[in-house]
Formats: sequence, structure tokens, C-alpha cells
Amino acid sequence: MATDYDAPRKNEDESESIEAFKERVPDSSSASIDVEDADNPAGFELPGADLSELELDVVVLPPQEDEFTCVNCFLVKHRSQIDHDTASGPICVECAA
Repeated sequence: MATDYDAPRKNEDESESIEAFKERVPDSSSASIDVEDADNPAGFELPGADLSELELDVVVLPPQEDEFTCVNCFLVKHRSQIDHDTASGPICVECAA
């Protein structure tokens, strides 16, 4: 049987009026929504906002003895993830696959 997807759909709920639908949906003014984010007390930042005056404190750790940097993906990984060594350096298991 062919179905016309552009045709308007008919439901048994179409007999319901707008007023009946409004009674089922809670009033937006009755519910209180907390828009304050606990992790971001200054509010939400918009995309493209000027963050040039923002200072970040980042702790950079030196390479550990049980870590290596894959020469293919440049990610720091644990020594257990070395697949093989090349002339340029170690390759991780994910890049070798």
C-alpha cells in the first residue's frame, strides 16, 4: 500500500480543542526554573565572547617514566599501549591498527 507522506495526518486526538490542550499543559509562569548554573556563577558566555582578559591556571606535568608520545597522533599514552617503535619514535596501538 502506497503512503502519501505529504498528506496531513489524522488522529483521534484531532477532535480535542485547543482549550483542552491548554488545560493539560502546565502554565509556564507557575513553574520556577533555576537558570543560575552552580558551576558558572557569572552566567552563560555567548559564542565569540571576548575572553582575552581571562587568566587560566594550568599545571603542566613533565613526561612520566611510564608514558610516551605517539609520533602519529601526538597523544601521551601509557607504555602498555606501545605497538612498535619506528626510526622517528613509538607508535601506539590505535594508530598501528
